[in-house]
Amino acid sequence: MNKPTDSTSGGASAGALTAKPVLALVSDLFFVARIRETGRLAGVAVEFARTPAEVEAALARAPRFVLVDLTAGYDYDRILGTAEAARVPVLGFTTHVRARETEPWHARCRRVVTKETLTRELATLLREGSGS
Repeated sequence: MNKPTDSTSGGASAGALTAKPVLALVSDLFFVARIRETGRLAGVAVEFARTPAEVEAALARAPRFVLVDLTAGYDYDRILGTAEAARVPVLGFTTHVRARETEPWHARCRRVVTKETLTRELATLLREGSGS
């Protein structure tokens, strides 16, 4: 599991870092790098998990919300069930092409966006959360 991003290397000051990190479950290394850098610049701590066990451990620390790639083939029933039990909201993301395929998990997320929206609004989504 990766440590939360640290804003002390530039960008936002350490004091501006949000108190609780965002937990990200993302397999695409391009998006991992983008989320990490955007979080750093926005002053939002982001912790990454790669396995359901890492997600469960991170959820025990009560992140603000979980950002989940719904196209990565994770054990979504386990991950979403753990997030629900921990009462941590989930922001899922998918692609236009796979939206219908990922639809069974949409209702278990507070919000679902496309990768295009995630890319365009990432800083705002990290700062403001999963919405209501």
